[in-house]
Amino acid sequence: MSRARERRERVLEHLTELHRLPLGGAPDPVFRERLRADLVSGRVSAELLPDEPVRLRPAHRRPPRRRPLLSRLTAFGLSAAMMAASFATYQAVPGDSLYPLKRAAESALVGLSTNDAARAERELRSAKTRAEEVASLLGSSNGGPLVGKTLKDMEESTRAGITRLRRAEPRSPKIKKFARHQKEVVGPMLRQLRRDQLAQAEGYLDYIEGLVAPG
Repeated sequence: MSRARERRERVLEHLTELHRLPLGGAPDPVFRERLRADLVSGRVSAELLPDEPVRLRPAHRRPPRRRPLLSRLTAFGLSAAMMAASFATYQAVPGDSLYPLKRAAESALVGLSTNDAARAERELRSAKTRAEEVASLLGSSNGGPLVGKTLKDMEESTRAGITRLRRAEPRSPKIKKFARHQKEVVGPMLRQLRRDQLAQAEGYLDYIEGLVAPG
């Protein structure tokens, strides 16, 4: 495997793990340490940093022995900053400045998937994330106008994921498992939705019910 491909796969792996975090969650210590180690070693940073490295002018008469320490401290700082940025991005909800970046990362994960089964699972994971975001918006004073758009995005991701999964794995048990999960998350929201939003959510639940029904 080429070094470039290995770096791309490491980036994809880290993005996937961050994407699995629920809203309000945090990376576990093992993941944080592995990401820090990869960044310090240079196995991941080459994919995420600009193609042309920034060349810093060395300080006048700086003793050579300090350079390795400075490099390590710089790499550690970059690691911490990138971890913080990645975590903030995946905790963003509709209306946040980082939310478009979060959606772009999700789309990149789908596009990097190697087959329909993997694409389907990422689409369905996105649908679960949209459901969590709706719940978060309902508890926010200024989230009302964004609820309808997020419900629409949730349904689109669901239908795309289910279509791909049925094509890749007919009668997959993952479909009913996903549908039951979404019913549990979306159902309790109904009493908090406006009339137009309620119609959207009920239509979604009707679709979900058809996935759970025996057949």
